[in-house]
Amino acid sequence: MDESPPTDGSASAGSPWEDPRASKVVMLATYAAGAVGYFLGFYRLSSSGAADAITPVALLSVGLVGTLSMVRHSLLHRSDAVRMGWDLGRRNNFQIEVGFANLAIGGAALAAVVLGWGVEAQAALTLTYALYFVQVLVLTLIDRPGGHVDVGRVAAMASQAAMLGFFAVAALAAS
Repeated sequence: MDESPPTDGSASAGSPWEDPRASKVVMLATYAAGAVGYFLGFYRLSSSGAADAITPVALLSVGLVGTLSMVRHSLLHRSDAVRMGWDLGRRNNFQIEVGFANLAIGGAALAAVVLGWGVEAQAALTLTYALYFVQVLVLTLIDRPGGHVDVGRVAAMASQAAMLGFFAVAALAAS
C-alpha cells in the first residue's frame, strides 16, 4: 500500500495521514516542551533574574513549541484536523498557514537563542508569540460551536499568553 500523502489534497479512507494519533503525540511533545521551558524560566527567574529567564522560554516555549506546532498543523495537517474534529475531507490551506506562522515565530526565536541575538530579541519574539496566543484566545471566545465556550482551550490559550507575556515584559524591563 502506498503510504505517501495524496498530492491532490484528498486522502483515502483509512490513510495513515488521517490517523489522529500522530498529531496527538506531537501535541503532547509540544505541551512538554512548553512546560519545561516555563519551569526552567521560573527557576532562572528565582536564581539569576529575568534577563536569564527568557532564554529557556524563548528556546523551548517559543522556539520548540512553534516548530512542533508547524509539524502538527502543516506536515501532519490531516491527522491534526481529524484529531481536532475539523477534518474537511481535503487539505485545509488555512491550517497549513497557521503552521507556517508558528514556524516563523518559533524559528526566529530559535535563531535568537542559538545565534546570541540578545535578551531584547528573545523577549520581542516571546512577546510576539504571546500576542499570537491572545489572538487565538479571542478567536476561541468568538467561535463558540453551539454557543458553548471550550473552557479548556480558553484556559490553555490564556495561560500560554500570560506566561509568555510575563517573561517577555520581565526580560525587557531587566535589560
